[in-house]
Amino acid sequence: MCGIVGYIGHRQAVPVLLEGLHRLEYRGYDSAGLALPHRGKLRVTKTQGRVQDLRDKADTATLRGTVGIAHTRWATHGEPSDANAHPHVDATGRIAVVHNGIVENAEQLRAELTAGGVELVSDTDTEAIAHLIARELDEAESLETAVRTALHRIQGTYGLLVLDARRPTELVVARNGSPIVLGVGDGEMFVASDVAALVHHTQRVVFLDDGEIATLRANEFRTSTLGTDSEQTDKVPTTIDMAAEDYALGGHPDFMRKEIAEQGEAVRRALRGRLDDRFATAHLGGLNMDARELRGISKVVFLGCGSAYYAGQLGAQVVEELARIPATAEPASEFRYRNPVVDPDALYVAISQSGETLDTLAAVQELQRKGGRVIGAVNVVGSAIARQCGAGVFLHAGPEISVASTKALTNMSVSFTMLALLLGRVRDLSAADGQRVVEGLRALPDAIDKVLTDEPAIAEIAQRYAEARSMFFIGRVRAWPVAREGAQKLKEVSYIHAEAYQASELKHGPLALIDPEMPSVVIVPDDELLAKNINTIEQIKARGGPVIAVTNADLPANVADDVIRIPRVATELDAMLLTIPLQLLAYHTALALGRDIDKPRNLAKSVTVE
Repeated sequence: MCGIVGYIGHRQAVPVLLEGLHRLEYRGYDSAGLALPHRGKLRVTKTQGRVQDLRDKADTATLRGTVGIAHTRWATHGEPSDANAHPHVDATGRIAVVHNGIVENAEQLRAELTAGGVELVSDTDTEAIAHLIARELDEAESLETAVRTALHRIQGTYGLLVLDARRPTELVVARNGSPIVLGVGDGEMFVASDVAALVHHTQRVVFLDDGEIATLRANEFRTSTLGTDSEQTDKVPTTIDMAAEDYALGGHPDFMRKEIAEQGEAVRRALRGRLDDRFATAHLGGLNMDARELRGISKVVFLGCGSAYYAGQLGAQVVEELARIPATAEPASEFRYRNPVVDPDALYVAISQSGETLDTLAAVQELQRKGGRVIGAVNVVGSAIARQCGAGVFLHAGPEISVASTKALTNMSVSFTMLALLLGRVRDLSAADGQRVVEGLRALPDAIDKVLTDEPAIAEIAQRYAEARSMFFIGRVRAWPVAREGAQKLKEVSYIHAEAYQASELKHGPLALIDPEMPSVVIVPDDELLAKNINTIEQIKARGGPVIAVTNADLPANVADDVIRIPRVATELDAMLLTIPLQLLAYHTALALGRDIDKPRNLAKSVTVE
């Protein structure tokens, strides 16, 4: 997702803008730019490339002023280029806009503008917004009115920030489907698409809701609804428990490595105060459901995208095991379009690290329209999904910067295990089994830390297989979502083709691909399917395929070419612990290949599937 930064106050704007863009680099982008007002005109600097390229290009000696807007772009309409980079301006050089989202009727608007004599200079959908606002300014009583009127013509999504060079004492922002957060300082105001750009300056923030617009001045802000009959919304700033240090590398070479290392402590935070030894259960007060309501749940459906979807599969598996309730997981991006049958007695769980994944938010809204009961599992307090659901489980993973999710995924799995434990204990899960799971959860952080001590051995294995052109990840039942997540991690950061497959399905086609050039990563929990998984390895070996086994079982000697061992925990927790070495395997494979691990090509941290 693109990054937005804005500032109005008493400092020089350019250093604030550039620092904010730098803190949003992790979200993925291909170009960057900024704009400041100067004597009734705009001074715009933008470039294809990194924020450092923009820093090098910007003449900070002459680009002076205390108000400005900036952006990092991830291409949707139009290829990455200087011309397509934001900010975009109108023909007179008065209005500048930066925009996250997609204008679905862009072609119609661009054709209308061209027919009216406007010369468009980019291939983007965003440029049309700048011209529409400029056109409305002739009759509008304020910049906010012009923006409001122009946005009535827009179909699609936007997080929008607007600067008028002739009104340099104010900025206007609006939101519909793409996050916008205001930062409230002392005689200064900040705008961003993510709190990461703000925490160095303030912890007092205001999250805009969909359908809201705001006007910012150095000492104040005003929010209202975007409709024709606008109503003031009187937002009150909240204080976030984050600091600039949370977004620093802290001595690590990159954020993915830092976040892998933080998983033990992240799980400790997720468990703190939530395990109940007396009743062998879990406390999840954010669900806002009593025991009678919990017993009335007929099934559980997890909805997420990417790694959140695979975490949902892990969650569905453990809910069925512990609570004996039908459970399933679906990609939220598909759910929102397929006119689902909504069960009013089901519990739907919307999963998103950022809490801003638009496909997942749209699924939540569809469920609520149809009378479904939906909770959120998010990692960002005040995020759109958290506000929309109004109930759920906070992940407590801490800020996750790397595009490839690690600690948030682990905390999702831990949270869903606590949910399964809670549901199980109001049904038929015995106190003895409940206590066994409680003790397993409590031991999990130390087990994760132990896995991480084997990193040098995993790095050696990754080095040996880094030149593979393709890899299989194979698992069965509990290990199947683990295999899918492992394959995704390898693809994301190393660019090696990887495919996950159920071990039971190998003979239905994939076995034809096994040869000495195709390594297989086989996930082998020490459970009732151990013998079958060993048989799977033997079938692969019989066809010359190299095998990396990831296991907590005692395998026969020499059954696999390489073995990555993890500690034993409660059987129901095996899946989340088996995921950790696959993160390290992907990380060190990418490192061996010289990849830009925190900024994988073509990817962004939070995306919309359209």
